[in-house]
Amino acid sequence: MNIIIALAYLLSAILFILGLKNLGSPKTARRGNQLAMTAMLIAIIVTLTKNEILDYTLIIVGLIIGSAIGAIIARKIQMTAVPQMVALFNGLGGCASALVALAEYNRFAGDLRIDVIISMVISLFIGAITFTGSLVAFGKLQGVIRSAPVTFKGQRFLNALLFTLFLIMGIIVIINPAYSTGLLVILAIAIILGILFVMPIGGADMPVVISTLNSCSGLAAAATGFVLSNNILIICGALVGASGFILTRIMCKAMNRSITNIIFGSIGTASVNNNNNDKRKVINYTEEDASIMLEAAQKVIIIPGYGLAVAQAQFALQELVTMLIDSGIDVRYAIHPVAGRMPGHMNVLLAEANVSYDLLFDLGDINGDFQNADVTLVVGANDVVNPSARSDKESPLYGMPILNADQARSVIICKRSLSPGFSGVDNELFYEKKTLMIFGDAKESINKIIKLLKT
Repeated sequence: MNIIIALAYLLSAILFILGLKNLGSPKTARRGNQLAMTAMLIAIIVTLTKNEILDYTLIIVGLIIGSAIGAIIARKIQMTAVPQMVALFNGLGGCASALVALAEYNRFAGDLRIDVIISMVISLFIGAITFTGSLVAFGKLQGVIRSAPVTFKGQRFLNALLFTLFLIMGIIVIINPAYSTGLLVILAIAIILGILFVMPIGGADMPVVISTLNSCSGLAAAATGFVLSNNILIICGALVGASGFILTRIMCKAMNRSITNIIFGSIGTASVNNNNNDKRKVINYTEEDASIMLEAAQKVIIIPGYGLAVAQAQFALQELVTMLIDSGIDVRYAIHPVAGRMPGHMNVLLAEANVSYDLLFDLGDINGDFQNADVTLVVGANDVVNPSARSDKESPLYGMPILNADQARSVIICKRSLSPGFSGVDNELFYEKKTLMIFGDAKESINKIIKLLKT
């Protein structure tokens, strides 16, 4: 029996690794999800079979309730709300790890080996930070909490003091595992630190925050695996932790900023004041102007942003793309790593509209082609096409790699207004002579362009 369990865990680990590898490409991401789900199912079944459980009633009830909630959320969730859903799921993962650590401590009544109590302290601390940090991230994305950085005098000192206190209490608990009060103090410190960790970070940096919290949830799970002596949980947690860390590095590189700058920099806010809108005016072009320009183009590059998700215009946009391709026009999508409110947000959004993966190109693969494009169509994107990131050293965006939309012969921007993006920086591209600003709901504007092209 032990051999069968070991082989099942090995199979589960292999499937997890293969699933993660397949998630590296949009073409194989669905298969990757299926492999990972199969791996988790095997791990759960084997774990339940391996352990002596007297009553399966609560497990079955929990499975039914959880499955029902998951199915309802999957069907009801809007694409604009996917980032906050991911943030919430990260938090629930951290919460689960912390609760398991507490439950195991209570089960053994403090009589624990030193390696187990160390893992327990780590699991509790990281899990609780992930939980409260994710709740704050959820609140910022949902609009319940102010998206701009929330700071106060002495905040960094308080963070350092709390972390030092955690180290002291952690050492005390490790030396004396029976000191249960110390574990509760660690839990309280972690809860507060999780809130203080995310509150100073602005909405524009939420993609990095989400990937960081995702990594933390994996680390908490891995630590819990050591507490439970469960190898598959260690492997699964390590994979999530490592992949989340790599994704965080990729996101930071795309923003030309370090993770410490994002955590301690207190930028990424929509509160920056710009008076340029009062001094400079743009011409309000029409959908007819855009349709004429698109019809005459040979190469078109489309840049989607968060506004596309807000307007739910991905289906209309794909219909427009299909029409242009059928007319012999070369059309491609340019995807910026931090477009949207979470890593891969635009890929998920366009996949919902059945956009061919062959049409999607990352920043590094397509940036050199903008100079050959007749038209760049920007739908709901802002900061990721802002030229001030190249030239304005005072701008919070300075140094961030952007999509070279301004290098195309003409630029069409579908946007509700001239308001700045989440960084709060006015976009110089709006005022260039080659730019056609079409104000209004992106879905309505695109549908009008489609209708004009048909006639």
